[in-house]
Amino acid sequence: MKKVLDELEENGFKAKLNYDLEKAYDEALKDEDFKALVTKLGIQRKFLIKYTSLLEQSAKEYANCVKCKDKFECGNKVLGYCYLPRVVEDNKLVFEYQICKNYKDYLETIKYRDNVYFNHIPEDIKNASWDNVFMNDKKRLEVIEYLNNFIKAYKKNNHIKGAYLNGSFGAGKTYLVSAAFNELAKDGFKSAIVFWPEFLLELRSSFETDFKAKYDNVKTVPILLIDDIGAESVTEWSRDDILCPLLQYRMENHLTTFFTSNLTIDELDEHFSNTKNKVDKVKARRIIERVKQLTDDLVMVSKNLRK
Repeated sequence: MKKVLDELEENGFKAKLNYDLEKAYDEALKDEDFKALVTKLGIQRKFLIKYTSLLEQSAKEYANCVKCKDKFECGNKVLGYCYLPRVVEDNKLVFEYQICKNYKDYLETIKYRDNVYFNHIPEDIKNASWDNVFMNDKKRLEVIEYLNNFIKAYKKNNHIKGAYLNGSFGAGKTYLVSAAFNELAKDGFKSAIVFWPEFLLELRSSFETDFKAKYDNVKTVPILLIDDIGAESVTEWSRDDILCPLLQYRMENHLTTFFTSNLTIDELDEHFSNTKNKVDKVKARRIIERVKQLTDDLVMVSKNLRK
């Protein structure tokens, strides 16, 4: 059986194919960015014409990189990366995504975030910075001062209390705690922030997969924020089998624990007293006593920053 190329050549298609490749390459050369890229590669035209369309994509992305002033305004397909050719043996090209210097430098500056585990937390909270904390609202100053002192104290003693931070909706409670955790992460301290209602749903759906790993990760992490506690639907399972053992472990091992909530401690007590099946004040009180053992009670009522 004859090879496919032999058959194409017999039918005059090979010559037509070469002509089309040459034509496409010459057309692409009219673009200065394309011309600069292929010149820089330093290999012969007859090899380059096979890669015209890929080289056009690379030239466009490289030109974007040259003009780029802000990593978050990257015009390339993959943020912070450029699709570039690399010459290999026999004048062949291999195309791959290469990280740009600006984005690489940026990733180095946020490498500390590897020390913080975020579960169902929005990007603005993940990026919370202590340097960007607003000091112009007097109603927030007490909490800011508390957290600033906490950062300093934790570096000296890893087994100090956290805070039960309750207050108005959208006041920035989670942002402030996240900023404090990120600040500690820069010095290598591990922490986790979990949005409690979603975390419970995630745990429930992971019984047959990685339930234990998910639960143990949160239970044993050195610094923990249980975010928006009191917003979940209370069940005996979530209260007695999940939250209570978690708090008991953290209390016994002196692991720093924070909570944010729109409920006061007394309101949280009432929240945990009622399940779909019955009213159980004793089990709710057991939770509340552990919360009190783990935290200082702080209130922050401020304007809604989410509007």
